[in-house]
Amino acid sequence: MARKDAATPARQAVRDVRLIVRMPGAHEVIVTGDFTEWSKEGVPMAPRSDDEWQVSLQLKPGRYQYRLIVDGEWRDDPGAEQRVPNPFGTENCLFTVR
Repeated sequence: MARKDAATPARQAVRDVRLIVRMPGAHEVIVTGDFTEWSKEGVPMAPRSDDEWQVSLQLKPGRYQYRLIVDGEWRDDPGAEQRVPNPFGTENCLFTVR
């Protein structure tokens, strides 16, 4: 379940959030996190030029944890500025929707 910061109802409007990651040589990139209940199906990302992948997510304001599944393997977003430890000995990436 996604974590949400306390906010007024007007600030709870869903926002379009674009996530872009660089994954050289990848054939499939999926983003998953607390906003997908960590589903392995997650949200498929679309390839762009120069080994970049992107997706648009519809999310309410809050702080979200996520990871990538690249060609079937769990991976970090190398461009993530914030991370937190997870129970598997790795880290989850974080982003905030305002």
